[in-house]
Amino acid sequence: MSIFKGSGVAIVTPMTDKGEVNYEQFAKLLEFQIAKGTDAIIVCGTTGESSTLTHEEHLEVIRYCAEVVAGRIPVVAGTGSNCTDTAIYLSKEAEKSGVDGLLLVSPYYNKATQNGLYAHFKAVADSVKLPVLLYNVPSRTSCNIAPETILRLCTDVENIVGVKEASGDISQIARLAAISGGKIDIYSGNDNQIVPVMSLGGIGVISVLANVAPAQTHEICQKYLDGDAKESCRLQLEAMELCDALFCEVNPIPVKKALSLMGIIDGALRMPLSEMEPANTERLEKAMRAYGIL
Repeated sequence: MSIFKGSGVAIVTPMTDKGEVNYEQFAKLLEFQIAKGTDAIIVCGTTGESSTLTHEEHLEVIRYCAEVVAGRIPVVAGTGSNCTDTAIYLSKEAEKSGVDGLLLVSPYYNKATQNGLYAHFKAVADSVKLPVLLYNVPSRTSCNIAPETILRLCTDVENIVGVKEASGDISQIARLAAISGGKIDIYSGNDNQIVPVMSLGGIGVISVLANVAPAQTHEICQKYLDGDAKESCRLQLEAMELCDALFCEVNPIPVKKALSLMGIIDGALRMPLSEMEPANTERLEKAMRAYGIL
């Protein structure tokens, strides 16, 4: 059973201008997502600035998210780390919060071997009963999870059920789809590749775009799941300019700026992330207006 199908939002973590988590704005954002048809919340991932949250903050954000969502849609908690013991700790604690699944990024900086990745993910997944999604994002981690390793993990470890594939390598994703025979839940990790990944058997996206366009991102996925690939493709192409603008600086700088422009959150960031450059802000505003969300 898949954790979810369709559009899962890689949700931002709103901050105050003093750098504290802004729970009031976080609740507002969660309600906005649910009201607009988002299919799942993915909390404390890259877009949620998990790398600068303390362990206590990380777990409190997960607990708060699960409490506010209250079972209305699935919540998947990012609990990966480059330290296996830390990932186990975060995963066990997140499980107590009542989330529906976990997202485990490959260990960053360490640059583990494929055998090391297998041992790491197996140890973390074996420590919990929740379904687990792997997260392959080599541009962030300098470490690629090979299709064969993903298949091995999903075959050997009962609760590892799928992968967020953000390598951007369609050939690699096609190989994974081919060797897995539909037995692995594959989610696009890139908003500009939702339809290409779903055309290879993927079942949705874990999305940055959905922060600002939840209804539209849901519709891209739902049209494909409903068998209307042509309309899904049209909607994907319609969103491309905004997708590009949301990554014209490192994520989540642009998406937080976009949410600020929409009046949903203030858009504060934690260092070392910094305020968006004026020229890029102008580009983002233009794309948002063209897309009809501003």
